[in-house]
Amino acid sequence: MKLPTTTFEFILYFVRVQWVKFSLLAFISMVWAVNETIFPYFLKRIVDVLQNYEGDRQHVFFALKGILILLVLFWLFTEILQRVQGVLQIYTFPRFRSNIRDAVFKYIQFHSHEFFSSHFAGNISKKIADLPTSCQIVVEIVCLQFIIAITGASVVLITLLMTKALFAIILMTWLIIHIGLTIIFLKRCNYLWVKHSDSLSVLTGRIVDVLTNMANVRLFSHTNYESKYLKQFQHDEVAKAKSAMWMMELVHVGLGLNGLFLIFGMVFVLLYGWINHWVTLGDFTQIGMQTFWLLSWVWFVSYQTTVFVRELGSITNALSIVEKGHDLTDKADAYPIKITQGEIRFEDMTFYYNNNRRVFKNLNLTIPAGQKVGLVGFSGSGKSTFVNLILRFYDVKSGRILIDGHDIARVTQESLRSQISMIPQDPSLFNRTLIENIRYGRLDASDEEVIEASKLAHCHEFIEKMENGYQSMVGDRGMKLSGGQRQRIAIARAILKNAPILILDEATSALDSATEKLIQQSLQEVMKNKTTFVVAHRLSTLSEMDRIIVFNKGEIIEQGSHAELLQANGHFAMLWNMQTDGFLPRGTSKTIDNKSN
Repeated sequence: MKLPTTTFEFILYFVRVQWVKFSLLAFISMVWAVNETIFPYFLKRIVDVLQNYEGDRQHVFFALKGILILLVLFWLFTEILQRVQGVLQIYTFPRFRSNIRDAVFKYIQFHSHEFFSSHFAGNISKKIADLPTSCQIVVEIVCLQFIIAITGASVVLITLLMTKALFAIILMTWLIIHIGLTIIFLKRCNYLWVKHSDSLSVLTGRIVDVLTNMANVRLFSHTNYESKYLKQFQHDEVAKAKSAMWMMELVHVGLGLNGLFLIFGMVFVLLYGWINHWVTLGDFTQIGMQTFWLLSWVWFVSYQTTVFVRELGSITNALSIVEKGHDLTDKADAYPIKITQGEIRFEDMTFYYNNNRRVFKNLNLTIPAGQKVGLVGFSGSGKSTFVNLILRFYDVKSGRILIDGHDIARVTQESLRSQISMIPQDPSLFNRTLIENIRYGRLDASDEEVIEASKLAHCHEFIEKMENGYQSMVGDRGMKLSGGQRQRIAIARAILKNAPILILDEATSALDSATEKLIQQSLQEVMKNKTTFVVAHRLSTLSEMDRIIVFNKGEIIEQGSHAELLQANGHFAMLWNMQTDGFLPRGTSKTIDNKSN
């Protein structure tokens, strides 16, 4: 679903969902404004009656009864509408915020893997949190304040035209100047608040980044450094806030002088008219009260303009997360894939990242269904990219990838990934209970199935020893658990998912030798009848693979069984001989080139 990317289009998109309720809110505001501005007219009628009344003062109520009854009825009607408006807000704004939050969150989830790798999670979450609140504030100001001011000004001008047209002309002139000054500075103020909002988002992202890496901060004793590091971003936020606020103060100075001219101008003309007998005391009461009412409301709205412009800036900044289109999208005719065998074919596949760093060129490769494949190579050789392309975290530049004969670019991403299990090297857990984290592999799994998967992953033992067992919270990203425990939870999750394609990315690297041996036995059972990829630096873990593929600089330079590759005495044999305690040494593909010469 494509969302509007301009501020007012975005707000209107969600206002239309509840247009009847928002229309009623605006209508009630208009009625309230009419009541407030017409009240001085009733006072004028009362004052004029009193000024010209010559009968018994005890009977003055009879002379005023029509006006008083009308005034009371009008006031009661407005009060009832005000309560209705309050109830409407209860049923309108929470849903309004929820609709925005839900739509933006759904949209964000379909951004590419690269998008989330390039943006602070804290920055994104702040924008998602700010957007609904800022949109509500803008709508509230428009529906509950701007409309009141506009309606009130219209009623005042009409009643002044009916009473004394000269004062309507004076008020209209003042309003034109006031609105003109506001519009002149509005664009500049909005620009400055957008800059400030962006600066604040960056600062929030940096703070979240530090908090997320608090263990590193403490390990390296860099608390003072981080405080100094954040100061540069805080100084930028403060400087931009000051610029925007100074601009608003200049606007208020201009509007204040304009308001001063209105008050003194109106009072002078009223006194002059009274002296010359063409302004009555009733006129004086009505025009004076309406002028002061309108001036106070316009002033209030002018100050609210500060909030209005600031929130518009926040919205504009937050909309950057929906302005960017999705890099990876399902085609219009995409269909859900059902993987039954698990055969994978790469046909003339070429891929490079946006920086044009080529990884694969015209790659042709077939992985038979159910085959267990080991992926070997130094960091940067293409193993992770190879796996990510199967998951369709990126689209190939040319050629295609087929699973069971289906081009994965033509199937829905959701259905593709639902049938691939992956156990990453550094699994991240949700700050939820253990049973929720494991059940994430298959949401409809029963408690018994979750426990069975936990036993196979050898995490049932440590879970039962925890105070709340499977109901224990794991903390942010699972930080309450050790690395090995998180790894076992991730393995249990993948076991529970039971997908026809399984990817293990150093899945047992964080485990001790005894636990690894037990889990390796469990994984052998899990791998049965599944197309399996095992990314490993510990080459000894690949001895049971049907096939090992050796990568170097985005090319497959060798492939075969463990025994065949050792017998061939090529690059894999060289890597095997270079191992220390079963692991590949740290190095680059350059090392391979040098050793082979």
